[in-house]
Amino acid sequence: MKTIHSSADTKIDEFGFAAARVEHLLVQEISHRVNNELTSIIGFAVSIAGRSKSHEVKSALAEVTDILHRYAGVHRALQMPSHNEEIDASEYVGTLCHSLKRALLDPRGIELVLASRPFKLRSERCWKLGLIVSELITNSARHAFGNQVGTIMVTLHASESLAECGVRDNGVAQSAPKAGQGLKIIDALARDLGGTIIHEFAAEGATSILAFPIHNDAPFIDVKATRLGSARR
Repeated sequence: MKTIHSSADTKIDEFGFAAARVEHLLVQEISHRVNNELTSIIGFAVSIAGRSKSHEVKSALAEVTDILHRYAGVHRALQMPSHNEEIDASEYVGTLCHSLKRALLDPRGIELVLASRPFKLRSERCWKLGLIVSELITNSARHAFGNQVGTIMVTLHASESLAECGVRDNGVAQSAPKAGQGLKIIDALARDLGGTIIHEFAAEGATSILAFPIHNDAPFIDVKATRLGSARR
């Protein structure tokens, strides 16, 4: 049987590709602007500190500059890749976790533990995974511990076709937070990866588990069914 492709189908495909390309360019442009603005703010703070004769002002601005440098590191780690090539997902997430620890967790006395195994993943899928991990770690830091210290653990491993990432904390939040913009973005990114994510809240802390296929063209992954199947085996 012959498959006939009409000119309308071709135009739709071309339009979809062009729209995706424009979205990529917009994301890269916004990222570029944020990076430039952070650099400008850091330079401005350093300039004021250099002109000031006050030790207190110099000390305060040095602290502000250090914080800005740390958040700039997080921004660089989360930049959209310019080329969609295979990279080590474990190394990518490790770099991101290190940046988040320095910027967000160290000032709060929160420990971050990463347990991962190396595996290859396309850089664009790694980037989306990184956005999810960053949002989950940020949520834990903001909502799980109050003024207390604690630990966040990130796990990442893969089989031949399936990757699973977990973010767990030992905080005190025993009920699910309101579904704000952050959780909506997480769910949308999980679907875009062809996977799903579940969140569990208990007395011993919160757990989020993301499961997704390693390859773009793989079937949709249901994390609940995956976990049930693993438990039965």
